[in-house]
Amino acid sequence: MQHFMCKPQGVCARLVEFDLDGDTVHNISFVGGCNGNLKAIGSICEGMTVDQIEKAFTGIDCGGKGTSCSDQLAKCLHQALQQVKG
Repeated sequence: MQHFMCKPQGVCARLVEFDLDGDTVHNISFVGGCNGNLKAIGSICEGMTVDQIEKAFTGIDCGGKGTSCSDQLAKCLHQALQQVKG
C-alpha cells in the first residue's frame, strides 16, 4: 500500500491524503474544507476503486468554482494511480 498527499486546486480543502492498494482506495482524509462532508466522502469511498470514484465525482461543481473537493479527489486519485502504473 502506498500513501499519497495531494494539494487540491480551487477549493477550500488545502490537502488530501489517501492510500492506494493497487487501484483500491483507503484512508482518505482532507485538511480544511467542510469537515463533515469531507469525512462522509472519505467514509463512502473507503474500499472503492479509483475508477468508481472518478465516475461518481468527476465534474461535480461547488459554488460555481468549476470544481469541488470531490472532483479534486477524483483528479488526485487519477494522478496517483498513473504514478503507480508508471
